[in-house]
Amino acid sequence: MPTSGPDRIRSIRADAYVVPTATEGRRRPESDGTIEWTNTGVLVVAVEAGDATGLGYAYTAPASLRIVEDVLWAVVDGADPFDTERLYWELARAVRNVGWAGVSAGAIAAVDIALHDLKARLSGMSLTRLLGGAHEGVAAYGSGGFTDYTDDELTDQLGSWAAAGLGSVKMKVGSRPDDDPRRVALAREAIGPDVDLFVDANGAYERKQALRLGELFAEQGVTWFEEPVSSQDRHGLRLLRDRLPAPIRVAAGEYGYTPADFRDLLADGCVDVLQADATRCGITGFGIAASLATAFGVPLSAHTAPALHASVAAAHRPSINIEYFHDHVRIEERFFDGLPALSHGRLLPDRTAPGHGLTLRESDVESYRVERFAAAG
Repeated sequence: MPTSGPDRIRSIRADAYVVPTATEGRRRPESDGTIEWTNTGVLVVAVEAGDATGLGYAYTAPASLRIVEDVLWAVVDGADPFDTERLYWELARAVRNVGWAGVSAGAIAAVDIALHDLKARLSGMSLTRLLGGAHEGVAAYGSGGFTDYTDDELTDQLGSWAAAGLGSVKMKVGSRPDDDPRRVALAREAIGPDVDLFVDANGAYERKQALRLGELFAEQGVTWFEEPVSSQDRHGLRLLRDRLPAPIRVAAGEYGYTPADFRDLLADGCVDVLQADATRCGITGFGIAASLATAFGVPLSAHTAPALHASVAAAHRPSINIEYFHDHVRIEERFFDGLPALSHGRLLPDRTAPGHGLTLRESDVESYRVERFAAAG
């Protein structure tokens, strides 16, 4: 039964938004090695307790709002907002019969992020400091280079990030494997010899195909090969990690929804770099992934959502970089005030602001809202 009190959670609000990816003069879908998309879903959750409101968000389908309404609100209603560990596992248990991965994970993540932000704001400290404060800032890498881009769009985007001082950039591959070496060569020319070049296949290749292309990419100075095969093909990831030439590092983990997902990638020796996305696994799950990465001696990379991960990744020792993802940078600039500073290629959380420092620009994003759920205990 929920309890009452000045520091207990008394209300929740969840808003589902859909943001078109198309920008002026560009009306075709964006694409990577396996899918196309025309919009991005955002779930924003606000939780109140005491004199503070915690804000969380996740990149997920609008269906996740129903999970908050039908399942998760009953868990957090009247709860102590400082019990984030207990609440995370109660939220996970509550979705047992509907499944944890996918939209349920996005809903849990948004609530979990809001709870951590609330706890930090009630404590009067930054989220980075609350979580441990391992770094002053974390390197950002520019990420985009979608497979639908023209040659000019590809080179302009990656070249602009290099010119802005980002030490690494990432492009998508996999839609047209025979053309990928040519596109990678164009990207290398655009960014010059001193910027690291990453490629992301989103699981599009077969094992031997990925091995052959990876050897070619290494000759072109590629240092990072993300999801060369599906993350579900752990034997394939292990094979490629063992056989791809240095300095290429195999990265995966962005689809880690549960702690077991990260454990399995590490226990099976699948990755040189573990990825985690707090908008899929929550801040609690991100912390578990960081601890597992530390135990296995593997670095950790924060996947997308740079406005949030600036605070979260900086709190954990194994964090080496944050994905400065084109779509999410564009959305977060529209949605939030209090964005972290990008300076000399690093994202710097604001340690003087309570919580993660983000506030929702409600009036500016109202046109993207498709559904709302609000409740008070």
